[in-house]
Amino acid sequence: MSMISIILLHLLCVSLCLQQGVSGHQCLENPPTLISTFGAGSVTEIGGLKAYVTGPSHSERALLLVSDIFGFEAPNLRKIADKVARAAGFHVVVPDFFCGDPYNPNNTKRPLEVWLQAHGTDKGFEDAKHVIAALRNKGASRIGAAGFCWGGKVVVELSKTDCIKAAVLLHPYNVTVDDIKEVKDPIAILSAEFDEALPPELLKQFEDILSTNHVSGYVKIFPGVSHGWTVRYQDDNVTAVKSANEAHQDMLDWFTRYVQ
Repeated sequence: MSMISIILLHLLCVSLCLQQGVSGHQCLENPPTLISTFGAGSVTEIGGLKAYVTGPSHSERALLLVSDIFGFEAPNLRKIADKVARAAGFHVVVPDFFCGDPYNPNNTKRPLEVWLQAHGTDKGFEDAKHVIAALRNKGASRIGAAGFCWGGKVVVELSKTDCIKAAVLLHPYNVTVDDIKEVKDPIAILSAEFDEALPPELLKQFEDILSTNHVSGYVKIFPGVSHGWTVRYQDDNVTAVKSANEAHQDMLDWFTRYVQ
């Protein structure tokens, strides 16, 4: 095989990968400017990870928010954590699953497919279990988890266990029919009208499986928005902000109902 053929084959493989899940270009749109000091809460260590925490620290109800590839310092994500904690009295924890190494779109020498080799969702799942165990040791007896994009895969894995009471997936990536077949906990799936990773026909399958398995499920498609909109919206986009706020309220309502 010639060198040109090898290069073309490599480009084809990359192209196919980029059509799947988190590696898709939609997951890279509107990257946030990370601000370590942003938010009404504070940064501490829990379960072996640094984490942004907000809300009453001794609450028996806790929420774990699992970020997208841009990590726990994204201002919009911390706004969501503060909002949920303030509205319902949850102790909200947003761990740094990437250990100070979120995806950096400006680092052209380390493309996403390389970065993901060090930050797979399987490791995120294992780390999340340690965080949940630490929350239980602190007195949280009822715990929910929400995952954004990359974090959605982590949370769907948690929903197959007895670790949490309820789950919310917000435009998750790489969640499969087989994943949904194993879900045990009440789960809400919030998706965008324009989402290459989660087309309507796949969401319909998810809905049918949850119903057949008698798992409390809620599937909602938000019109006029794209993958990632709940956490990477632009503040000056009135439509996107309104839709994101609606999704955040749906998430809060779900946890208020099932994490009690």
